[in-house]
Amino acid sequence: MKKLNNILSLFLISILSVTSCQDDDIPFGEIVVPSNIEVTVTYLDNGEESPAPGLGSGEIKLSAKADHATAYQFVIQGQTKLQKSGSTTHTFTTLGTNTYAVTVIAFGTAGASSSKTIEVEVQALYEPPADLLTMLTSNSSRTWKIASEVNKHFGLGPIGGAEFEYYGAAPGDKANSGMYDDRYTFNVDGTFSHNVGPDGFVFGRDPLINELGGSGGTVNGADIEQYTFSSYTSQWALTAPNDVETLSLTGIGFIGYYVGGNHSYQIFSRSADEMILRTTDGNGEFDWWFRLIPE
Repeated sequence: MKKLNNILSLFLISILSVTSCQDDDIPFGEIVVPSNIEVTVTYLDNGEESPAPGLGSGEIKLSAKADHATAYQFVIQGQTKLQKSGSTTHTFTTLGTNTYAVTVIAFGTAGASSSKTIEVEVQALYEPPADLLTMLTSNSSRTWKIASEVNKHFGLGPIGGAEFEYYGAAPGDKANSGMYDDRYTFNVDGTFSHNVGPDGFVFGRDPLINELGGSGGTVNGADIEQYTFSSYTSQWALTAPNDVETLSLTGIGFIGYYVGGNHSYQIFSRSADEMILRTTDGNGEFDWWFRLIPE
């Protein structure tokens, strides 16, 4: 009987081994690399289409399509924008008519990809008013922070909706997020620095914050708190698409809470010592609101 049991045990192990190997050999389907990438550039001025190189707003819309593509990534001036729809907008801020490289990456099944780089010629003519520059930089350098002791210093709402419509943080409500000790410095030469503070943490949206390439963090609902990240420098610029004063940061530059997107913040309101900013997240889900005051 003992010999028979041993034989049965070996038989069962053999069956399990075969089953395990079969499970590991799950087919993923045919891997097809996207091809025939086409990119269309539309110049926008005050929300209306205009001829190249535009009438001075610096804003363009990029539309991409390709065979066998499921998603697209746009790389523009160091910013990476992932869009399943194949469409995104970008505002160039360097004064005058300039030529820029834009790379479109088309993704297919199992991560297969192909890319195409084009050049676009864009005209930007906006010169910000003197009082806005003074407010932002003190005509030299000025450091700002989230107004954490004020009601509605951070929040969200529907895209295009009223300020802090869905939520406005109460004083000190995000004390454990890693946001309150961050400092944002705007220099008159166009450089921007983000000091993440002595805690070495930043705050952002899950999973968009992973675009930063930091580490760790604590999940709290759809937020990532205390995400480890280093201080960095970037560039800032002011534009006014559709006559709305807008502050844009290059690369991964952000303020308060990382949401990806186009890294541009509409200046909803401003005074000599306060500004309220609004930006739309990279998911196209919400508008995010920030109240800043000088340090």
